[in-house]
Amino acid sequence: MVISMFIAAAAPDELTRQRYIEAVEAAAAVDFYHAHCRGDVSARRMDNLNKLLVSSRRMTILEVKDDYFPERNYRHVEQRLERDFMALLRENGGCAGAKAAGLIEQFTARYEAALAAIRALP
Repeated sequence: MVISMFIAAAAPDELTRQRYIEAVEAAAAVDFYHAHCRGDVSARRMDNLNKLLVSSRRMTILEVKDDYFPERNYRHVEQRLERDFMALLRENGGCAGAKAAGLIEQFTARYEAALAAIRALP
């Protein structure tokens, strides 16, 4: 009984779940850009987000992907995020067009805002 009450109390509300999703999507966009357009496959933003989630929320990115994304499967989430990124890259004329359009700056601002939103959670 006590355990079920703790689990119910620990479940995040819809706004919090949306913040987690937004942060994962934002980190993926920046990392995909760096991987596809700059040859940097370090996934630094996902790593930093994961560290933030583990230290402040006691959860990982994989848990967010499995529990809060509509696909409910981290592999399917990763595939969709990459497909969506590649479609956006094509729409903008590849890496050169994305750079000219300032997409990396937009991706980075979105990522920083998402991290700030998670840090601001109670």
